[in-house]
Amino acid sequence: MARSQKLSNLPNVPAFGAYRSTDQSISTGTWTKLQAATELFDTASAYDNATNYRFTPQITGYYQVNGSVYVNAASSLTNVAARIYKNGSAYALGTACGVFSTTEAGASVSAIIYMNGTTDYLEIWGYAQGTTLVFKGATDANHFSACLVRLG
Repeated sequence: MARSQKLSNLPNVPAFGAYRSTDQSISTGTWTKLQAATELFDTASAYDNATNYRFTPQITGYYQVNGSVYVNAASSLTNVAARIYKNGSAYALGTACGVFSTTEAGASVSAIIYMNGTTDYLEIWGYAQGTTLVFKGATDANHFSACLVRLG
């Protein structure tokens, strides 16, 4: 069988990418869910970009999951972290990366995560300490994405 025929027999493989297009206020020292409302793509309609901001793929398998948060502060920014949550519980942690200043910094996290294809869901949460904090709204700042990498 030709390669194109094999690929045409695959289901609509879940994959999505979304970002935060406007600033989202966050509280200092509190884990906050990233409301990535602007979809770049969503191949299987598995990402909720309006209510829960979560990915619920309906195909069992292993998913490459990526998230980033970029925080702006009026001053005193001392800590930034990103976390993948699976089914409402912390799953993977990423801490500040790149240039860190007292007014802006980012953190990213990634993991390959098994999903059951029925009830499992994923979210990206961020954390920061500082004054007047926001997840910066911009096409290149706060992201959440995932794609199926192996059927389970």
